[in-house]
Amino acid sequence: MGFPDLVVFRRAGAVRSAVVLTLGMVLAGCGSGKAVNDTFSLASVPTVDRASATNRQLLVPEPTALKTLGSDQILVRLSSSELQYLAKAQWGDSLPRMVQDRLVQTFDNTGRIRVGKPGQGLAIDYQLIAELRAFEISTDGPARAVVEIFAKILDDRNGTVRKQQAFRAVVPVRGAGNPAFVAALDAAFAQVAADIVGWTLRSI
Repeated sequence: MGFPDLVVFRRAGAVRSAVVLTLGMVLAGCGSGKAVNDTFSLASVPTVDRASATNRQLLVPEPTALKTLGSDQILVRLSSSELQYLAKAQWGDSLPRMVQDRLVQTFDNTGRIRVGKPGQGLAIDYQLIAELRAFEISTDGPARAVVEIFAKILDDRNGTVRKQQAFRAVVPVRGAGNPAFVAALDAAFAQVAADIVGWTLRSI
């Protein structure tokens, strides 16, 4: 059977009710056929403030995350303690791998540092260790995307943490439907990724 669109309501309370209803139907396996999900990616290219070049080499491992953020499902927070997944939608890969890939691409685009993933044979000077703390749509109030990543710069030569910091962005959802939710998440992550890359380049 088909499912109603997730956001066709105007009031915040109605949006929250729609999320509960729609996602509850999906998770309960309503209907005889398997729902076909739209697949989304992180598409925005972050802009990074110009930084000095470095001859250091940086490794970017896959970020760690709790189980709720470690899959290809798109998380919706209904309240401080209630979570669901966005109906009829999924990421094109697991979220940690997508974040890792986009961070590497953002570093590459600066042309300021040699960067790679584990297994690519770098003579590593530093590692960027990241933890996904939030990557969600919050519907407790006006719908908004919330992305928070905690990052550590690890000196690979002596095993010490050079710097660590939490990076967070909140972007309001504009428009209706799953693409509007994903666009807000994409914009919030672009802000966080640009901040992380700029901070890293200034720190090493």
